Amino acid sequence: MNTVNTVRSGTPLTRGVLFVHSSPSALCAHIEWAAAGVLGGKVDLTWTPQSAEPGTHRAELSWQAPAGTAASLASVLRGWDLLRFEITEEPTATSEGARYSFTPRLGIFHAMTGLHGDVLIPEDRIKAFRVKAAQGDISMDEALDGLLGVKWDAELEPFRQAGEGAPVRWLHQVI
Repeated sequence: MNTVNTVRSGTPLTRGVLFVHSSPSALCAHIEWAAAGVLGGKVDLTWTPQSAEPGTHRAELSWQAPAGTAASLASVLRGWDLLRFEITEEPTATSEGARYSFTPRLGIFHAMTGLHGDVLIPEDRIKAFRVKAAQGDISMDEALDGLLGVKWDAELEPFRQAGEGAPVRWLHQVI
């Protein structure tokens, strides 16, 4: 996996990962240029075929930059409706972490994340979904699924599986 480090004086840094799950060949260089523009450094991704959608490619980029960089990356990439991507950002002492997921069919999903990667749901979002559920607009299960990004996870799961020749990273071992 490639890594880009951005240093800005006086700004607390965090780490994150950009997962491009599927991109047409024609957009690969444009994604690198867009990421380089946000990260302020050269980005040279290793693209591998995405077996979940023949004719597309996948890549991963580990980065270190100021908190909020995941939001900037998501903003520049979400305009290309042929991509599937996820961006994670670790929390810092002064900020929550973040997770962004994008699919052409569903658009963008954003969630705050805690120290261990759990989705954190702000109180105002819970209250808003409770109101919708009470009005009969949606069920409580649909509300919770929306808050957790269940539709995005379901759509992206086949693309998350490592393609042939793609690096596989074990995050932990459960015994």
